[in-house]
Amino acid sequence: MSVMLTLILVVQMLSALAMIGLILIQHGKGADMGAAFGSGGSGSLFGATGGANFLSRTTAVLAGVFFVCTLMLAYFSNARPVSSGSVLEGAAVVAPAAPVDASTASQIPGNNAPAKTDNSVPAAPAK
Repeated sequence: MSVMLTLILVVQMLSALAMIGLILIQHGKGADMGAAFGSGGSGSLFGATGGANFLSRTTAVLAGVFFVCTLMLAYFSNARPVSSGSVLEGAAVVAPAAPVDASTASQIPGNNAPAKTDNSVPAAPAK
């Protein structure tokens, strides 16, 4: 299946590049009007009118190939079996954080945990 998808994608890319090249080669409809007044050569590699028919038909065929390849890629992308769970199920498992003891909990901003207090009386210094 992967080889077929790769082949379809290659055909689609080649047809897209060929279409871009053929569209850039073609001249617009206004180019014939300038040639009628003597401003340029209307002759081309394929003759005065043969080039437009050949290039436009080839562009139409390549557009059809591109369209069919796009539809086939869309169909095959939806035809893949969907996993029964969420996308996040395949994510890496993160280890839980270490517990925070009471002495460091009072240092965290916004933490209202009471500070650890020692109610014992300190010993008197030795003389």
